[in-house]
Parts: sequence; structure tokens; C-alpha cells
Amino acid sequence: MHSPNPASGVTTAQVFAIAGPAMVANLTTPLIGIVSTTAIGRLGDATLLGGVAMASVLFDCMFWLFGFLRMSTVAFTAQSLGAGETIELRAILIRGFLVAALIGTALIALQVPLATILLGAMGGSEGVTHAAKTYFTIRIWSAPLALANYVVLGWLIGQARATLALTTQVAINVTNMIATVLLVLVFDLGIAGAAIAAVIAEATGVLLGILIARHLSRGQSAISPATLFDRTKLMRMLTVNRDILIRTAALIAAFLFFIAQGARAGDVTLAANAVLNNFLMISGFFLDGLANAAEQLCGRAYGARDKRAFSGAVKLVVIWGFGFAFAVAASFALFGPALIDVLTASADVRRIARDYLPFVIFAPLLGVFAFAYDGIYIGATWARDMRNLMVLSLLIFLAAWFALRSFGNAGLWGAFLVHYAARGGLQALWYPALLRKSFAA
Repeated sequence: MHSPNPASGVTTAQVFAIAGPAMVANLTTPLIGIVSTTAIGRLGDATLLGGVAMASVLFDCMFWLFGFLRMSTVAFTAQSLGAGETIELRAILIRGFLVAALIGTALIALQVPLATILLGAMGGSEGVTHAAKTYFTIRIWSAPLALANYVVLGWLIGQARATLALTTQVAINVTNMIATVLLVLVFDLGIAGAAIAAVIAEATGVLLGILIARHLSRGQSAISPATLFDRTKLMRMLTVNRDILIRTAALIAAFLFFIAQGARAGDVTLAANAVLNNFLMISGFFLDGLANAAEQLCGRAYGARDKRAFSGAVKLVVIWGFGFAFAVAASFALFGPALIDVLTASADVRRIARDYLPFVIFAPLLGVFAFAYDGIYIGATWARDMRNLMVLSLLIFLAAWFALRSFGNAGLWGAFLVHYAARGGLQALWYPALLRKSFAA
């Protein structure tokens, strides 16, 4: 049964009802790393600071790899909402929790080989690696909780309940900040305190998420095991999750390759690239917020079989994406040098970062299609096509770097921009064919 579809004729207000809170949530997320780093930094031990920084990067990449839990949950929830399948909404949440628990438990079980391989690959000094291992072996226990929070976040965004999604994110971040300050600076637990704080914060998020889900599902009948373990639904979920996992792994490979090549160029260039990566992160906050809107609005229209609403959502997300990209690019052009000075005190790093500033000024404009079409493809669960195009984008990036490598760091940045353009461009070119095929009936 299909409910009357309020998504038909998507409006700017609908886009920003989701994108606005998502942008705010994105802006609060780096506070976890900043607070942990600042609290450990106050202890005055560079080894501990290096350890927490190294382990935090590992967790960022590891959890990012399982981001399919959030993305697929948004898509399935929005599609069920559009199709008027109320009971399926809760089944999607529980299935997501089960997958998060299985993956999280596996990560805990494999913590010893994971720590040995990953920390060994990072190549830190003995002291830094020891500190990072202390942090890793405690924070790994947050894995099922962190992944369950991805599911909660996706479930709420999928229902266009972006303010509730923001509330859970803020609760996690505020809890983390308070717990870190108390455990590290008041109770003097050092790097272990920072890791315990992360576990407490994720647990708080899951508890709040469950309370919100119970409130939203009040008065509804229980879900039968037959509905929950519907073979067709389970197989579709696993297939989509597998494809998004491969797509994310290809994306992470491109970022890690970029960082590794920057490191080979020397410490000053590596530091300059790290400073400029903050610019990419800032532009990403805004574009990713709009991608969240695309996931929900396109998913809902897809579930309702409403081609007009789907196309309308695509058009609005792309238009507003360019609006934000131009604003961010102009801000980088005007205030970039001053922001570089805030981010680093080193004269050499400042000079090199300024040399490569034009690359990050153009990045948001090239990133509009990359972010927007990611959201569109996820909403429509075009996961196989998304996977294939991302792998192709990675190959184009590596080919571009190979062709431009004689230009050093400028060639590396050039190849990185080619990757941005390839990601979005390939998806935009393939979009009309997928639209025709999906709404043919």
C-alpha cells in the first residue's frame, strides 16, 4: 500500500530541514578529536599526544569503512517511508543493530592482530606505538556501540527526523568532552582516560537512540521473526552493504595514498598538506549535509515511485551544492592565508601551504557532483553502480598521479582534484540511464 506522498514537488525547505542539522552535526564531530588531543596535550608528554593522534586516525578510518551501516539504513528507511511500509521501518532498525553487533564483536575478537598490523603499518616510535596500543585496546570495546550509532543516525535521517539525529550526535560529543576532561585531567587516567571517555560517549548515544526509537514506535505491534528475518530483505541489505563497503574502501584507499605520497615529500610538505586537508574537511561538512538530504529525499521518492519528486530533489541538491561551494571557495580565497596562519606557527609550513592554496579553493566546486551524486545513488540504492564508478575513479586518480608525479606535490594535488572530478562526473553521466531504468514501470 502506498501512502499519499508528501515528497512530491520537493522544496528548498525540505532540503534544509535535513541538510541544516546534518551540517551542524558534521561541524561538532571534530570536537571529539580536538578535546582528546587538547586534554592529552595538557599532560605535556609528546609521546602520549602522538599515540592518541595515531590511534584516533585508525579508528576514524576503521569506522569510516563501516559507514555503509548509516548509508544503507538511510536509504532503506526512506524508501520504506515513501512506500508506506510502517512495520518495515522498525525491522530495518533491528536488522541494522544486529549487523552492527556482529561486526563490532568481530573487531573486539580480532583486536590483537588488528592492533599489531595497523599500528605496525603506521610506523610510529616505540613510545608512541605503546601509547597508541593502550588507547586502541580500550576504545575497540566501543566498536559495537559506535556502529549501532551509525544505524540510529541513518534511521532518524531516513525518516527526515534530522533534529533528533543532531540531538544524538551532540549528546555523544558533549558526553565525550565532559568525560575526557574529567578522566584525563581530574582523575589523571592519561591516555586510558581518553579511550574510556570515547566508550562512555558511544554508549550514551546508543541508549539515547533506543529511547528515541521506543518513543517513535509507541503503540505499534511487535515485529514477527518472519518479518525481521525476511530472506529477500536480508539478502538485499547484505548486497547493498557489500557494495557500499567496497566503494568506501576505494575512497579510503585514495585518501591514504594521498597522505602517503605527501609523507614521502618530507615533513614540511606533509604538515602543509595536513593543514590544507582541514580546508577540504570544512567544505565537506556543507556538501555532506546536502548529500544527507539527497539520501532521504531521493530514497523516499524512490520508495513512492515518484519520478517527479526524485528529479526535483536531485535538481535542488545540485543547485544548493554549487551555491555553498562558491561561498566556501570565495571564503578560502579571501581568508585562506589567515586561516593557514591560525592552523600552524611554522613559517616554512605556512609558505608551502599558501603555495598549494589554489587547489583547495577549486576543490569544493569540483566536489559538488561527487557529494551530491553519492547521496542520490545511496537514496536510490544504486550501490553496485556506485561501487563500480568509485573503483574506476580510484584507477583514474592513480593514473593521473602517475602522469603528474614529476610535478611533485603540485602533481599530487592535481591528481586529487582529478579524483574529485571523476567521482562526480562519472556518476552524473551514468545518472540519466539509471533514472530511466528505475522509473520505467
